[in-house]
Amino acid sequence: MAKLSWGMIGGGEGSQIGPAHRLGAGLDGLFNFTAGALDHNAAAGRDYAQRLGVSADRAYGDWREMLAGESARADRVDLVTVATPNSTHYEISKAFLEAGFNVLCEKPLTVTEEEAQDLVLTARKSGTICAVNYGYTGYALVRHMRAMVARGDLGRVRLVVAEFAHGHHANAADADNPRVRWRYDPAQAGVSAQFADCGIHALHMASFVTGQEVDRLSSDFASCLPGRVLEDDAMVNFRMSEGTVGRLWTSSVAIGRQHGLTLQVFGETGGLRWAQEQPNQLYYMPLGQRLQVIERGEGNLSPEADRASRVTVGHAEGMPLAFGNIYRDLAETLLAHKAGKQPDPAASLYPKVEDGLRSIAAIHAAVASAKQDGAWVDARPKLFR
Repeated sequence: MAKLSWGMIGGGEGSQIGPAHRLGAGLDGLFNFTAGALDHNAAAGRDYAQRLGVSADRAYGDWREMLAGESARADRVDLVTVATPNSTHYEISKAFLEAGFNVLCEKPLTVTEEEAQDLVLTARKSGTICAVNYGYTGYALVRHMRAMVARGDLGRVRLVVAEFAHGHHANAADADNPRVRWRYDPAQAGVSAQFADCGIHALHMASFVTGQEVDRLSSDFASCLPGRVLEDDAMVNFRMSEGTVGRLWTSSVAIGRQHGLTLQVFGETGGLRWAQEQPNQLYYMPLGQRLQVIERGEGNLSPEADRASRVTVGHAEGMPLAFGNIYRDLAETLLAHKAGKQPDPAASLYPKVEDGLRSIAAIHAAVASAKQDGAWVDARPKLFR
């Protein structure tokens, strides 16, 4: 199979997210890492890109230089990943989409609904892919949950409970740590901190697994550390498009929690429970029967789970491999388009720009609700009402 060319903006040396993207993109040998503008410091970005194997002429000082350089090449990159601070996502993604590049943007897609809507329309007009990195949906058992719900194993879904809580921003002494500070700065993060950073992963996963969208919500935000403008804890109640009730808690001050992304789905005839920190097990309780533990990699799982499973049963499988499934979805879709063929339907599970728009609308709805003491508000994007 032919290889695609991949470039990255952001994710430089010391980045939290950059290594996971590079591991994921390289996992199946479908992408070559050929271009990058990896750091806001031009010299540091060029140096680090070259140490990672990018040729000097494609190790760029900033994203504008990369856009100009790649646009002028016959062998331009096939996919650009945007892994920069939230406030820059829109400008960079729009510029590359308008120039005909396919984009995978880190979440949140943008900081305003208007910007997110514009990216939806820009991608449609340019005929390009704009994906959003809700990478946890790449886990094999998350995809198996989706398949179980879709084939009716749980009956009608009544209730979804989602969490994404950690305690890594609970220390007031870290207030000036640049890796923490920007997340609570409205100029860089937008109108929301913890909900926009982690909560929307849980919210998107609820939609991904149930096949339903969030219609309306009610929220309560708190800033537990003095001086924080944006929230570090949030509780959100929501209602979904087919009547499912949703509960979501997200926090960055929950000392003792490490990376607490969990999802529970309760239907008429069964329930499911999955946790990102134990991704190899999915707990399934059929009504009136005994609890079952479904192991990633075992026989007789759904095709979606089998396709996303990378190593033999019983071995740990983690975040970079989940990211790898998103990149493989994108690669197979791009290669099919190049060949004039229809991609495998299973390759369509990558999160799309429309998902990003729904998340931005939900963020702004949650902020509005919190300011109104938890009033119920419409969470749907204006474009989809």
